[in-house]
Amino acid sequence: MKYLLRRIAAVIPVMAVVAVVVFLLIHLSPGDPAAVIAGDNATAADVEKIRQNLGLDKPLLQQFGIWVGNIATGNLGTSIGTQMPVSTLIAQRMGPTLSIAAFTILFAVLAAIPLGVLAAWHAGRWPDRLVMIGSVCAFSVPVFLIGYSLVYGFSIKLGWLPVQGYRPLSQGLGQYLRHLVLPCLSLGLVYMALLTRMTRATMLEALSEDYIRTARAKGLGTWPVIWHALKNAANPIVTTIGVGIALLIGGVVVTETVFAIPGLGRLTIDAVLRHDYPVIQGVLLVASGIYVLINLLADLSYRLFDPRIRF
Repeated sequence: MKYLLRRIAAVIPVMAVVAVVVFLLIHLSPGDPAAVIAGDNATAADVEKIRQNLGLDKPLLQQFGIWVGNIATGNLGTSIGTQMPVSTLIAQRMGPTLSIAAFTILFAVLAAIPLGVLAAWHAGRWPDRLVMIGSVCAFSVPVFLIGYSLVYGFSIKLGWLPVQGYRPLSQGLGQYLRHLVLPCLSLGLVYMALLTRMTRATMLEALSEDYIRTARAKGLGTWPVIWHALKNAANPIVTTIGVGIALLIGGVVVTETVFAIPGLGRLTIDAVLRHDYPVIQGVLLVASGIYVLINLLADLSYRLFDPRIRF
């Protein structure tokens, strides 16, 4: 319990720093946000009115205090473009993004760990070289290029999968999954490449340990040896899964744009184009919170694989 409380307490200053950075984005951006929102033909009175509506006429510390107080009550502000609560907009767009993220992680983990183990077990031979060449290629190609290539091959040429769009689970499991295959595959290939290389590296290190050589000398079978090595290599792999979430968050924005999916990525792009600062701040804060939470869960999982770990 003390371990859990210490890890949770360590998250508090991280989120405080995140909140400060997200808040300052509107003030560090070039020019006057109110003037940008008002447009080129706005008068000084129009700009001042927008500044008052946004609360930009108040001292900086007072603005920050009001903003933090609103966040504590679940109020992320009001969208300038739609006049809807930011929390409502985020809630409406959260489903597609979480679906893409969850299935991408599932696909990447289930594919990358076996491939990394295979490459490590056959280090220096053709399976290892084949897996590493594939990983380097997947990690080097931009997400949008992978996405368009998959659309051209599986949607336009073969007609197996829809080109764009999203269908909620309420419209049927089949349509829901069909619309997720290409976005998750295009994003998951990059994430899988990163995780495969890390799995291979950690497994190579584990397989070279004395206890593995002893197990082999005693006649222990292949799968028990791999399982013992994988358990000891698990913590770096879990760390990579957590760190890769940052890569995933950035890739979701591109993927949702390519496949016209109405998720948080598209919401962010639309908000940037409209200079809708409250929405930008809200999405960044939520995305940062999710990233910090996942890394906290990754830290807590270390003790599942190695009870000797203490922080």
